[in-house]
Amino acid sequence: MNNIHVAVIGAGSFGQNHIRVIDQMQALTLAAIVDSDLEKARKAAWEHGSRPFADVEEALGSFDAAIVATPTVTHDRITSRLLQAGVDVLVEKPIAESAAAGEGLARLARERGRLLQVGHLERFNPAVIALEKALTTPLFFEIHRLSVFSPRSLDIDVVLDLMIHDLDIVLSFAKELPEDVRAAGISVLSPRVDIANVRLSFSSGCVANLTASRVSTEKVRKLRLFQPGEYISVDYQRREAVKLAVKPVSQSPTPKIEFEPLPVQKEEPLRLELESFFDAVRNRTPVRVDGLQASNALRVAESILDKIKEHADLVIDTLRRKG
Repeated sequence: MNNIHVAVIGAGSFGQNHIRVIDQMQALTLAAIVDSDLEKARKAAWEHGSRPFADVEEALGSFDAAIVATPTVTHDRITSRLLQAGVDVLVEKPIAESAAAGEGLARLARERGRLLQVGHLERFNPAVIALEKALTTPLFFEIHRLSVFSPRSLDIDVVLDLMIHDLDIVLSFAKELPEDVRAAGISVLSPRVDIANVRLSFSSGCVANLTASRVSTEKVRKLRLFQPGEYISVDYQRREAVKLAVKPVSQSPTPKIEFEPLPVQKEEPLRLELESFFDAVRNRTPVRVDGLQASNALRVAESILDKIKEHADLVIDTLRRKG
């Protein structure tokens, strides 16, 4: 398969980003843009020389692969229909409303012989790729992902909206699920959890502290990793990574600290993600972030939300008794 015919399902803000990058890539034809708001689909299709549709069913048969960039509540229904129709799919994160639904999509993709990639974009951040190459034995993570409040994605908690990126990164590096989860979170400007703090402990001894907030006064995207003799700091936003390493000095009891920027490829993460997906489609090779990996991240996110509810119930009970 040389030229791949592609559909983008969902012409909202992130769907528009997919459309922009796909339109710039070689050996791809943007065959369809689908949105329940047909006028939105028409506008995007006119701008990019594609065809607009209001429903996936109307567009089936005109494309080989699809990007699903619709609200999370629709992921399961739309992605399963595409897989059943023989289409390879990249679905935005989180994969579905529940880990069980995500695992169902992974099974369906395997049964139908289709590729299913999930849009955990930070896996394709050049700084994260540089960190992965320098990884040895992760011992401790400290991660902050803070955003200024926006009405976008208020249908899901901050854990599923923002923190899930970092959960996926931690799980991919730790190569296991946590054996203990502790969490607290509160609602501030929406009915959902807007800020959360989490501590994950792994059987290897690795620990990860994660904070996510969508009510911050500034945008912060930082990961700090400690491993034997090394500390690596990643700025997701600036796409930079630096390593501080402890080096012994001959004939001296005092080691020295060496500072080394990690080599980072200056590419847009979304372009790298789409290139990886379409290479897998073209060559029938495994995708970088599959349905089971994404479902594992979602399952941990569900455990976190359960712990947050336990903590909230405890606080309410304490306040009630004091009142």
